[in-house]
Amino acid sequence: MNSDFLIAGAGVAGLATAQRLLLQGASVTVVERGAVGRESSWAGGGILAPLCPWSYPDEVTRLTSLGASLFPQWAAGLYAAAGIDPEYEVSGMLVLPPFERTVAQQWCREHKFLVEQKDDGLLLPSVAQVRNPRLVQALRKHVEILGGRIVENCKVTQVTTESGQVNFIRTTQGELSAGRYVVCAGAWSKQLLGPHALQLDIKPIRGQMLLYKFPAPPLPHIVLQDGMYLIPRRDGHLLVGSTLEDVGFDKSTTEDARVSLQQRAQLLLPALKDMPLVQHWSGLRPASPGNIPTVGQHPQLQNLYLNSGHFRYGVTMAPASVEILLNELNGVAQPFDISPYRAGWGAEK
Repeated sequence: MNSDFLIAGAGVAGLATAQRLLLQGASVTVVERGAVGRESSWAGGGILAPLCPWSYPDEVTRLTSLGASLFPQWAAGLYAAAGIDPEYEVSGMLVLPPFERTVAQQWCREHKFLVEQKDDGLLLPSVAQVRNPRLVQALRKHVEILGGRIVENCKVTQVTTESGQVNFIRTTQGELSAGRYVVCAGAWSKQLLGPHALQLDIKPIRGQMLLYKFPAPPLPHIVLQDGMYLIPRRDGHLLVGSTLEDVGFDKSTTEDARVSLQQRAQLLLPALKDMPLVQHWSGLRPASPGNIPTVGQHPQLQNLYLNSGHFRYGVTMAPASVEILLNELNGVAQPFDISPYRAGWGAEK
């Protein structure tokens, strides 16, 4: 039996899309080339704001702001429904120099973004975080509770079309078809779409992360300096990240990155010198120009949609991206101009 929707990709974007569709009564199948949520959704830090929001275009901060505003209720609802706590927490983020303080302060005033002056930098007290592996676990469980079908180790090999529509997709587990298709395949989205990607510019950018464990949180808030961040979890774990490496689909970790991240982190938190490294991993972000994702209907295939290319902020943008995608599917008015999130196709609808 065919589903109403077939979603390719079971990261945060794909699972959040499936959750919303199921809640409105649709039948949904999600296919995932590997294991559920084990790519960039699992690998990232879960900071629910751009690292320096004043450095991004409005198209990015519009989506991250909407996503951040939706997160408290979304996370609480997931916890209640699935019994898994995503650990949403308003921890604040201290931004240390170098940065343009005047530009930052002006942006915060104009966007009504809370900011506090500190001797050593700027504290953004409203910035929250989520423990993204647990968010993924909660989403998966809720999708399954709602009756969604999830098929792991199911790689899409071809999108077959006819008369301006997707007819079916070929996968490593056979042919699958649905009424409508949503590609949420992250860094693999362009590869999956093949000739139907048009001018879509999404590519993998590797990020490497380190993990430490303290008896209690070693910092009162997230600390950011020159692209590197320290994220304290409530159970004492501390994440250190992250690199930005254009190395294709290579997910290996490197000694150079480990040493660089450790040395920089120890300057900010000397106590790290005495702490053993618990884990070192990498993930592949779905990089897009300007960090602007592509969300919405394919210009040439009327039953194909995309929700991908969120680069560094897929978790933050997730509830907002799903909101505008569902609005388009349901013919509901959008909260703002969504044309920038269609531009990634490189063709007019």
